[in-house]
Amino acid sequence: MWNKKIKKTIYLLNIDNYAPEICEITYPLIQHYARKIGAEIFEIKERKFPDAPPVYEKLQIFELAQEHQNDWNIYIDSDALIHPDLMDMTAYLTKDTVAHWGNDIAENRWQTDRYFWRDGRHLSSCNWFTIASDWCIDLWRPLDDITIEEAVGRIYPVVQEINSGVIKAQHLIDDFTLSRNIARYGLKFTNFKNIFKSLGYADAAFLWHIYQDPIEKKAVEMKKVLKSWGVIR
Repeated sequence: MWNKKIKKTIYLLNIDNYAPEICEITYPLIQHYARKIGAEIFEIKERKFPDAPPVYEKLQIFELAQEHQNDWNIYIDSDALIHPDLMDMTAYLTKDTVAHWGNDIAENRWQTDRYFWRDGRHLSSCNWFTIASDWCIDLWRPLDDITIEEAVGRIYPVVQEINSGVIKAQHLIDDFTLSRNIARYGLKFTNFKNIFKSLGYADAAFLWHIYQDPIEKKAVEMKKVLKSWGVIR
């Protein structure tokens, strides 16, 4: 019993060969992290929700997690940098709690409904780095009581996102859906910012993700970050 291997899978979204110049930078670091924590990697490449924005394909994790029989499910955006020194974050979670890098205020970004009102925590998901156990895969449950169009109609990007010229309402449907699922299913929630602070890493630079920049600018900034980390010279 004590020798049972804990199964972990890191899920990546890579529809239509997403930004090879970005993945060339990020994937080796994610592969290193997978080896370090004893996780498998699964790339989501096929569309299962063709009528939804591509980011909605993250919701495939709901079925994949059951199919793969994972203890822990880890989602990382393909344009996120993972520092080689990042620890196994599942070690700092209990299986009844889901976690993101951070979170926002729901009413700043969404038109909320009875699930948010009943829940009362006003949580808005920032799910580019997310962990949930097999107990909590409802986090990724696809919408089943409202349509994609209705969901997009409830999404209101903040001014910074609008001014970027990159982020539209449909680009945030995954954040909206996970936010709503946290409220709908009463999932316990924490964020890694607070976990790092509790460990004495108040200014932790273990992860880097800027979603509002165009790909060309993002690739340049990533190389600057890797130099600051000492990963490249």
